[in-house]
Amino acid sequence: MLLRMRFLTGLQPSGQLHIGNYFGAILPAVQLQHKGEAFYFIANYHAMTTMESPRTLRENTRSLAVDFLACGLDPQKAVFFAQSAVPEVNELAWILSTVCPMGLLERCHSYKEKMARGIAATHALFAYPALMAADILLYGSDAVPVGKDQKQHLEVTRDLAGKMNDAFGADLFKLPKPIISEETAIVPGLDGQKMSKSYGNTLPIFGEEKEIRKLINKKIITDATPLEQPKPTENSIILALYKLFASPQSYNDMVQQHKIGGFGYGQFKKELFDAYWEYFRAAREKRAWLLAHPEYVDDVLNHGAARAREEAAKTLSRVRRAVGLA
Repeated sequence: MLLRMRFLTGLQPSGQLHIGNYFGAILPAVQLQHKGEAFYFIANYHAMTTMESPRTLRENTRSLAVDFLACGLDPQKAVFFAQSAVPEVNELAWILSTVCPMGLLERCHSYKEKMARGIAATHALFAYPALMAADILLYGSDAVPVGKDQKQHLEVTRDLAGKMNDAFGADLFKLPKPIISEETAIVPGLDGQKMSKSYGNTLPIFGEEKEIRKLINKKIITDATPLEQPKPTENSIILALYKLFASPQSYNDMVQQHKIGGFGYGQFKKELFDAYWEYFRAAREKRAWLLAHPEYVDDVLNHGAARAREEAAKTLSRVRRAVGLA
């Protein structure tokens, strides 16, 4: 049954991808594409709630397409497209909004958090969960990988699908289920906080070797324990990051080196960089090829959009009939 499931994931084009994005969203999506039907989109409509520059939006959308493909998305196994290439999603969002109680949106914590960060309180920001629900329901998604912070929005999607089913037909929409992996790596930032662009503590997936090396050496703060003495392993940023890239044996070796002493933080940071650099070697090579062949990226996105619109048209036709628009 798992092989017949349809998964959906959307990523916002918010700028340079970092390893928190990779382990939290991209890697799980790449793994899921082998387990069922995968629909993956670049959420550029959603990005407009926080991004005002048209040029930045275009560049970030393109960059995310290249980076996602470089990290292993297979267009033969996943339908990959830009959200804005499927305008049907906006009509469905409007239809869903006609059964969406204000109170349901007012309870969404994401809206409150973004307002607290100074983001303008626009209708788009407030109605974000309704558009997200349209993203999910438009393609008949069975399951949606979400972080714990996005689980509430999927609950809104299920609520709206249920309201539509109650009002217009019990089989109008599936009720999608969340996929929340407890095994997803918790990626600390270079300062020990959660890795986030807003904290300025990220380690990018792609970058120049010299710049990344400098970032690791300068941004990861260590204590003043002398070289010959044991180093603390608890809450070690170096160890937490190294574990993501190194083999279990290499990670255990570094833990032991911390405990016995005689090894300095400079060496540990060098080993961390080497493991990170090797981990993303294939992705860097693929990315370089993609940048040299922009027509391939265009073809992937165009083909994905055409496939997505086929599915969207089926859903919207059924919904329009059900609500009396056709």
